Amino acid sequence: MKTLPIYQLDAFTSQVFGGNPAAVMPLEEWLPDDTLRALAMENNLSETAFLVSLPAEADADFHIRWFTPTVEVPLCGHATLASAWVVFNKLGWKHERIRFQSKSGPLGVQLTDDGWLELDFPNLAFEERLTPELIHEALRGAPATALFVPNDTNYLVVLNDENAVKAAQPDIRKLRELGNQGVIITAPGENCDFVSRYFAPGAGIDEDPVTGSIHSVLVPYWAEKLGKNTLLAQQVSARGGVLRCELKGDRVAIAGQATLYMEGSVHLP
Repeated sequence: MKTLPIYQLDAFTSQVFGGNPAAVMPLEEWLPDDTLRALAMENNLSETAFLVSLPAEADADFHIRWFTPTVEVPLCGHATLASAWVVFNKLGWKHERIRFQSKSGPLGVQLTDDGWLELDFPNLAFEERLTPELIHEALRGAPATALFVPNDTNYLVVLNDENAVKAAQPDIRKLRELGNQGVIITAPGENCDFVSRYFAPGAGIDEDPVTGSIHSVLVPYWAEKLGKNTLLAQQVSARGGVLRCELKGDRVAIAGQATLYMEGSVHLP
């Protein structure tokens, strides 16, 4: 029987029962993809992150992969944040920065002076498109145009104000028919620069509580709209989360906190 460590954390929050839960499983070597998918399905969280340590001479410290209960995804912020917390606090990491190798290229996580974890993520390109009819049917008040993110196939829909984002009750069945990963909705914030919510039925997640990766497109969008590169963001799901963001050219810094909820062992035959 093989025994594997597992940690569950709440990311983008300083308190348990807030933010976005993620499972983190450090591995000595990669398991078959079918096993990784089965583990993520069994964990039944929006994402499970798997880590494998890389040799000292490699260009990164760890290889990271992320799985929802149904699919592998190319980028995930909250599970990367949770993974960094595990590396810093449970794996004896002595440096202030971690370098991850991923499907979306190199990702860094820096421990800030005040104890936050700052993700170094790509600035994702987007293009304006006519809003698909399925989004109009699923989301009351959707504008005539939306932004499409080719990297992860998300649509970004900008609403009038924070109340519209909070009150939105999209038809998840209709959004699933889009055949893409998901739909981000956003608006200017009342007590922050912008707010958002994220619905990802294409990845098996009706609504993700707090999503670091979508800020790879939200930050460049709002930086241009607001004329500032340093932004405070809130994801206004039921659990909610706070993100400190900065546009840095072709990279986006996304900082948050994480807290440990549970740790244990998984037993595989």
